[in-house]
Amino acid sequence: QVQLVESGGGLVQAGESLRLTCTASGRTSSGYAVGWFRQTPGKEREFVAVQSWSGSSIYYSDSVKGRFTVSRDNAKNMVYLQMNSLKPEDTAIYYCAATPAYTRDYFSLRATSYNYWGQGTQVTVSS
Repeated sequence: QVQLVESGGGLVQAGESLRLTCTASGRTSSGYAVGWFRQTPGKEREFVAVQSWSGSSIYYSDSVKGRFTVSRDNAKNMVYLQMNSLKPEDTAIYYCAATPAYTRDYFSLRATSYNYWGQGTQVTVSS
């Protein structure tokens, strides 16, 4: 089992930045790809970004590409999502999720691929 906890959410104005942190605990000795997703009321969970266990494979949704950056520190069991130039449409609950890394560069864009989820952290961007 792996437990994930997100932190770093909050209320910011448009154009400002936030950094979310996903901290993993439990059976973290195995490699995991970690994805970030977000959800607003009445909508399905939306893919934001993902990074493979090796760190070399990274993918972003078109809506955040160029503004968000994902990174990880495997020694600390932490994954980060740096969010710059935030827009009101980025307002959502953000979740990190982990899936076993079948290869060092494995990643998935599908929420159904992920076995473990954090509780989410609210990000609100005011105009």
